[in-house]
Amino acid sequence: MSTIMPAGHAEPERRQPVLNTVDRVCEICFGLFMALTFVGAVKAVTAGADEGHKMFFAALGCNLAWGLADAVMYLVRTLIDRGQRLKLAQTVKREQDPAGAVRALRDALPEKLAQFVDDADLERIRARFAAVPTLPPRANFVLDDFVGALGIFILVVLGTFPVAVPFLVVKDVTTALIASRVLTFAMLFIAGVALGRSTGAGAMKAGLAMVALGILLTMAIIKLGG
Repeated sequence: MSTIMPAGHAEPERRQPVLNTVDRVCEICFGLFMALTFVGAVKAVTAGADEGHKMFFAALGCNLAWGLADAVMYLVRTLIDRGQRLKLAQTVKREQDPAGAVRALRDALPEKLAQFVDDADLERIRARFAAVPTLPPRANFVLDDFVGALGIFILVVLGTFPVAVPFLVVKDVTTALIASRVLTFAMLFIAGVALGRSTGAGAMKAGLAMVALGILLTMAIIKLGG
């Protein structure tokens, strides 16, 4: 994939890696929460022969659906982000008034970063954008976007698949449901630890917080009949 560089040439865009710790772990956590909720809801309405297999395919279907939705939303976010950057570049390049272009650049800065950037810095960026010969008319997808989306789909499905396995290997559905929830809590703890280490929030603290969220969600599911 490529992006518009102020110096007037294209260089490979440094897309966030598919396995970026914070983003991907958060998506796995969301998938686990969704599977936990979905399995509880299905348990409330599923009974009779092959109940365990029905639960397995319901949980597996939930994982596949979440992975697909996450992959599609990744593509949407990628295109929107690229389009916003391109729109800013076009605005700066077309702006005849340098002060107006600098204001556009300042408005695009995150609030906490803006205080560290003065107008002289932005003017140099404006001049480099103005020197770009041409800009693409619109943002488009590139091959790496679809590779990334596929990676996210596989990661989410494999990450949440263990939640469904107990319903296939354990005959007693109640026991399988307990095993599924225990596995979910264990995976939430591991995910929380990874997030804590990446954000500096404290590994154990973040892990326990994720488990607490899972327990609260499970309690709500049981209260609602799951």
